[in-house]
This record gives sequence, structure tokens and C-alpha cells, in this order.
Amino acid sequence: MPETLRNLIGGRWTEPPPSNTIESVNPARASDVLARVPRSSEAEVDAAVDAARRAFDAWRLTPAPRRGEVLIRAGELLARRKEDLGRLVTREMGKVLKEGLGDVQEAIDMAFYMAGEGRRLSGETVPSELPDKDAKSVRVPVGVCALITPWNFPVAIPAWKIFPALVCGNTVVFKPSSLTPVCATRLVEILVEAGLPPGVLNLVHGTGSEAGGALVSHAGIDAVSFTGSCDTGEGIEQACGALHRSVSTEMGGKNAIVVMDDADLDLAVEGAIWGGFGTSGQRCTAAARIVVHEKVCDSFLEKFAGRAKALRLGDGLDPSTDVGPVVSQEQMNKVLDYIEIGRKEGARLLCGGKRKVSGSLAEGWFIEPTVFADVDPKMRIAREEIFGPVVAVIRARDLAHAIEIVNGTKYGLSSAIYTRDVNKSAIAERDMDTGLVYVNASTIGAEIQLPFGGTKGSGSGPREAGGRGGALDFFTKWKVIYRDFSGRLQKAQIDRG
Repeated sequence: MPETLRNLIGGRWTEPPPSNTIESVNPARASDVLARVPRSSEAEVDAAVDAARRAFDAWRLTPAPRRGEVLIRAGELLARRKEDLGRLVTREMGKVLKEGLGDVQEAIDMAFYMAGEGRRLSGETVPSELPDKDAKSVRVPVGVCALITPWNFPVAIPAWKIFPALVCGNTVVFKPSSLTPVCATRLVEILVEAGLPPGVLNLVHGTGSEAGGALVSHAGIDAVSFTGSCDTGEGIEQACGALHRSVSTEMGGKNAIVVMDDADLDLAVEGAIWGGFGTSGQRCTAAARIVVHEKVCDSFLEKFAGRAKALRLGDGLDPSTDVGPVVSQEQMNKVLDYIEIGRKEGARLLCGGKRKVSGSLAEGWFIEPTVFADVDPKMRIAREEIFGPVVAVIRARDLAHAIEIVNGTKYGLSSAIYTRDVNKSAIAERDMDTGLVYVNASTIGAEIQLPFGGTKGSGSGPREAGGRGGALDFFTKWKVIYRDFSGRLQKAQIDRG
């Protein structure tokens, strides 16, 4: 029997109207309905924002180390339940189990990392130019934050946003993807169990156009953090700009791996397989383009297509599965449409290209790992984000030509180069216009202690995760304090003459 999920508003789990729900289904077996989910309206969003606003003063005045202790407990609970949560990620979203477990591990890592920030929310103290005066900057919370997350990392990405928001002293209204609401609910339940006070974190299920739209435009919201499609993200940026509201968007990519003629080809093929077909290509950092030096392109293609053909499709809970389904029928149709576009554009299909419906796969949304060769950089399949198991291989004359191809899209999230030449790798690091650059590794695999995000159309605002320029720069604002204990009026530069 499917579970009925509820919203969490002001510490109370509220039942949705029975007639106003969305179903969460297993993409490997569409008849497996996990839950029925509230399709929240503007009224539920209003209530959640009001609850977050009421809870804000008490939470911001809670010492930051104490806020961090809640995250420590949450991290411990996540670690104890990792196996069950990983299996839930696989069942609800479709990625293979080892990736589902990795999704949960990222949340665990983020919990412990951000808990430590409760004792490191540092500003700076600097000398004043006047006697008997000190000067410092401190971080203060932004206020009530709207956090809108996608389905492809249904535990990790909410953790990237919720944990830093909370440790910085903000209160939150969280709107997860309607495709992965059970994972979102389990994460919120863990935070409640860890001791989070009522109203500090509020969960509102629903669609992006309804609940998400109402949340972004709500007068009681101080900042919006969004991960998802470019079209939606660009609309959010415009709405927040008009409202003078802080916004951070992480949207998409058309990421490329460069394979030079001196590369270890077997290692490069491994990286291209993992980057192109991990999570069925449904990562914003997926390696959708492989840019290969013309001297080794034919050898690379033979090895790469052979490996792609050998990948086993199936339910992610089956340990023999290499590639799971895409997340929904809508996503499957979009990917299949792009495969047809690639054919019509004149790219050469080396393998894949079809939906797989045989045997146990008949009920799921499975697409064969697909490789196109002879791809021109101007083709749509080389420029537009497909978000599925489709990889375009492009020939390059030399390193400069390869970098030109890498930079030739509106995106700038992740890139990689395989080479044994340290000088070539240094040039690539400098000149590839992406937020992430990998050397002799795939385009996926970012670590949480450094900022995550891209350039150009891949996003705007401070980055996700840790390090300088990461999430703390979004979830806090700076306050500068001058304290004069001279007992007389000092006029700064005027007094200096």
C-alpha cells in the first residue's frame, strides 16, 4: 500500500486533501507506487513561510555551536540508516545501489562538515586607523530561505542546502522534487529527530509551477537557493532580481572530457564510461561530450563503444546492474527525441539509441547507453543538455582546438582532460571556462569541502558546499562593526587631516 506523505509546517505534520495528491513511482517498475504526495497550494506555502518567520529569532540567537550539534546528531542518524536510505534512493529515483549509497554518504559528509562550521563562522578583526577603536566583520543569517531541489540527488542536494542554511542560523522552507518526495521526507524526519526546533525547517511538497512558484515570489522569503533546469532557474533569477532578493542557482551543463593523443586511453575510456553513463547520464556534471585528439579518435571510439555496449541495464537494486532507468516517462521521451535529432543531424550512431523493453525491463523507463560519433560541435546534441545516457564524441586537431570546443556552449560547469603532459594539463586548467576542472579523472566526483558550481549558463550566485565562495557566503550576510571606546567623537579620515 503506498505511503501517504505529509507537509511539515511549524513542527506539525499536516495531511493533504485526498483528492489533491501526486504519486511517486519506481522508474524501474512503474506499477510500484511508493507514496502519494501533497500537491500543495499557495495556502500551504503561506503557512510554511509564516512558521519559518516565527521561528527565526529564537534560532538565530541559538549559539552556532549548538546549531552544529543538531547536524552532528543528524549525521549520526544518516550513517546508521545509510543502507535503508540508499535502497530508497534507488527505488524512488532509479540510480544503481552503489550510487544510492553514495548519495546518502554525501549527506553524511555534509552534516559533519557543516556541523564544524558552527565553531568556524569566522569574520575578521582588523586594526582601526584611530586610537581606542576596534573594527571587525561578522557573519549573520540571511533570514527565511527557500530551498528548491531536484530529483537526481534526492538526499545529497537537499543536504547541501539545508545543513549550511541551518548552521548559519537561517530558517527554511524546503520544496523538494515531486519525483522524489519520500527521500526528502526521510531526511526531514531525521533532522526533526536530531532535535531541530519546530518551525526552523518546514517541508512543502508539490509541483514546481505551483508550490515552487508561490515560494519564490513570497514576500516573506529572504533568499532562494535552486538546483534544476536552466529554464526554471533563469525564471527564478529574474523574479528574485525584481524583488531584490538573494538567489543562488545551479542549473546544468554540457560537460566535456578532452582526451589527448598522449593519454592513457584505457583510463580515459573508464572515465568517459563513468562520466557519460553513471546515474544514466542524469547528472549536471555528466560527461555528455568527449573531445578526442584526431590521432587517437578511432582507437578511442572502438574501446568506448565496446564498453558502452557491454553495460547491463536493469533495476538498480540488482547487483549485476550497471545502468538503471531514467527517472520518468517524460524524461525518457525527451532523451529519445534527442537521439532522433542526432540521427537527423547526421551524427553516426555507434551503439544504443533505443528504449529497452524486454523481460523485466518492460515496466521501466530504460534507454540503451548511446554513443554518437562524427559529431559537429554545432549540432544540437553537442550543445544542448540532454540529461540521459547519450554521449557525443567530437574530433579535435590539437589542444587549442579541443579547448575551443569545450568552451563553445552556453554552459560552464565541469570539464576534464586526460594527458600525461603536465604542460598540457596546466594550459587546460587555465583556459577551460568551467567551475570544475579534473585532470586524468572524469567530470563527476566533486568533494564537499570545496565550492561546487559553474560559470556562464550553469548557474549564478555563491556556490554550493564548502570552502571559500561556497554555501556559507550565500547563507550569511556580512555585518561590519566599529566600536569606539575613546569617550570622544572621532571622525575617522577627517580627524587624520
